[in-house]
Amino acid sequence: MKNLFTLIFLFIYSLTSAKNDPQITGAISDDQGQDVPYATVLLQKATDTSMVKADISDEAGNYTFLNVPAGTYFIEVTFVGYGTSHSAPFQFDGKSVFKVPSIILSQQTEQLSEVVVKSSRPIVEVQPDKTVFNVDGSVNAVGNTALELLRKSPGVVVDNNENLILQGKNGVQVYIDGKKSPLSGDDLANYLKSLQSTEIDAIEIITNPSAKYDAEGNAGIINIRLKKDQGLGFNGTATGGYRYGKNSKYNGSASLNYRESNFNTFGSYNIYSGENLSEFFLFREQGGNAYDQSNIDLGNSTNHGFRIGTDLFINKKNTIGILVNGSLNDHNSITNSNTNISSLADGIIDSFLVASNKINSSRDNVNFNLNYAFRGENDKSLNIDFDYGYYRNNTNSFQPNQYLAEDGFTTLFERTFSNVTPTDIDIYTGKIDYETNFAKGKLALGVKSSLVETDNTFDNYDIIEGERIKNLDRSNNFVYRENVNAAYSSWQRKISEKININIGLRVEHTNSMGDLTSTQTNMDEAVERDYVDFFPSGGITLQANDNNSWRLAYSRRIDRPSYQDLNPFEFQLDELTFQRGNPFLNPQYSNSYSLTHTYKYTLNSTLSYTVISDVFTQITDAVDDRKATLTNINLAEQKNLALSVSYPFTITKWWNVYATATAYHLENNADIDGKIIDLNVNAFNFYGQNTFMLPKGFKAELSGWYNAPTLWGNWVTNSQYDVSAGISKKFWDDAATLKISVSDLFYTNGWGGESRFGQLYMRGGGNWESRQLRVNFTYLFGNKQVKSARNRKTGIEEEQSRIKG
Repeated sequence: MKNLFTLIFLFIYSLTSAKNDPQITGAISDDQGQDVPYATVLLQKATDTSMVKADISDEAGNYTFLNVPAGTYFIEVTFVGYGTSHSAPFQFDGKSVFKVPSIILSQQTEQLSEVVVKSSRPIVEVQPDKTVFNVDGSVNAVGNTALELLRKSPGVVVDNNENLILQGKNGVQVYIDGKKSPLSGDDLANYLKSLQSTEIDAIEIITNPSAKYDAEGNAGIINIRLKKDQGLGFNGTATGGYRYGKNSKYNGSASLNYRESNFNTFGSYNIYSGENLSEFFLFREQGGNAYDQSNIDLGNSTNHGFRIGTDLFINKKNTIGILVNGSLNDHNSITNSNTNISSLADGIIDSFLVASNKINSSRDNVNFNLNYAFRGENDKSLNIDFDYGYYRNNTNSFQPNQYLAEDGFTTLFERTFSNVTPTDIDIYTGKIDYETNFAKGKLALGVKSSLVETDNTFDNYDIIEGERIKNLDRSNNFVYRENVNAAYSSWQRKISEKININIGLRVEHTNSMGDLTSTQTNMDEAVERDYVDFFPSGGITLQANDNNSWRLAYSRRIDRPSYQDLNPFEFQLDELTFQRGNPFLNPQYSNSYSLTHTYKYTLNSTLSYTVISDVFTQITDAVDDRKATLTNINLAEQKNLALSVSYPFTITKWWNVYATATAYHLENNADIDGKIIDLNVNAFNFYGQNTFMLPKGFKAELSGWYNAPTLWGNWVTNSQYDVSAGISKKFWDDAATLKISVSDLFYTNGWGGESRFGQLYMRGGGNWESRQLRVNFTYLFGNKQVKSARNRKTGIEEEQSRIKG
């Protein structure tokens, strides 16, 4: 803990002691008042226009030049889709801080005979520390949910359980507007399904986060940026959409924004309602028998999402904000399954299991945030956040099971049971982040504390002659409490015209207690843990020349188990399948190394190597000759060696292409009670996007992706691919947009694979309504130049991401 208090001391000390080094600094915005990140900024001599230094603007549109001799200079700024802009010449004394007046970029418009091309953001941008998928500009994004958009995002894979995998690695953390989602597992998937593309501005894929981010997330971070309205006044957006695959689906949303000189109030609401059909099969060899199961699931969901907040601008430097956001989900589904049971010896079917699972569930997730922001001179900033979030899940299931004889008619045995599983989770967090110029570089310091309390109840009932009788042997209550205190420090500096370095360290102290209570006294169990972890990170960037740059980076990260996965009690999913948590599930740790080369700020190549210890994975193990149990374990190790290449290029003035490919070698190794997992695979994935600017204001897209066979825990999966197409048209002075698209044209976005663990062999696969016709209409009203609400990063994100349905 000594190091933790040392970091806190340094944080407080820096507030008063940091000095300002001689530098030239400034900011870049567009003609709508929005910050322009990652623009190319050149410092040039006023005497002969020769270049002295080059920089890239940061996320807030700021740039800084250090170690500049006295002289007369001007700034030149370029960015794709905008015209070149220059500052007025200025005199720099080489001894103080000189702030260049803000530089405004204007969009380019080019006339090509009958084709009018208005430059806009590329659909995919490769930036120094992340890849950005600009959803708002994509036609094929129309009518998609956030989960479906992630399937289309470069380097992202969504597996058959709707878990996220990034460049072959699990442990992805999802952020919404810089706030880590409170959800994981089924609940995260359901929330992402409720979030519509009309609300999403961009998806950021960050594979090597700095020490400023929570240490959670072995594979990296996916940040979903929601749309913000753009001087003073009122504006809003209304959308409506329809989708059809095998069933109808509807979505709608509305957002309002009102801004005056001293405050900004904003709010949004969205709704989704529809039926979804999925089919899957599972073949299992166990104990001399074969179990061939087919399933059809029909679900009906209604999702409501909301966001409302106010920013009070006390003065130019100080802002106080309040933000409330949440999602409300109601879901009903019925799964009908038929299992043929036969002997492996002769293959003759001797019985059938006919089962059904009816589920009614409601999930409410609401978060409250109070924040303060200070923006001072010379890049000083202070952010303070206090958050409270709650999650309530009530799920009831009804499961009749009937065994039939080999004739398929004679009943051998019947059993009906139901489960009632309420879950309450409360999360409290507070954090402070501070940035300032220090020692000719930029210093960032911060502290954070979080407290999580979860209460999980599992009540199992036997249904006998229409009456519910509680099964005390299969009912329990699991309470989990966790406190994490953290401090971090990071520093970056240009040590020469060509070399930039950054280093960081995050320290986290974790104390947790899991307590199981059941009517079976010998099942009562408590597990307590107390540990301190250190997470270093760093990198060095070499600007070799005007066209080539290199970056070498390293980070250590952690993933903690979801709260429900720690519950040691075993509960029944159906007659043949059980699920059990693991109170001794350890966090998984990763060490990641990467070397990135960038050519002309466009062609981006990254070689990375990641070693993850104690990897989470779900296995299915044989209990006896008939039953199987799903549980989560730690694999000994996973190794991932990957090469990623991405390149945006222009074929003609009306045809733009973005392509990215990742090839990787993946190894999963474990020895679990003598049962060996030793799997390795060479795999790759590809993503391509074509954008066509057509006459009469039309815009078309053709996109696709391919995932080669890979590993999911102890499963070896089949390949998947998807091709989608769409077209859009703006009218009414660009106030209205109509988008029409078809996803998964060839209906190939299904999943499949096989697994062997001990004496249990499984083979499975399935599909869902991936091929859909989507129609979406958007209308903008009011003053379109209203400046956006702040994109606020709060403190509750890491804890929320571990909630699992």
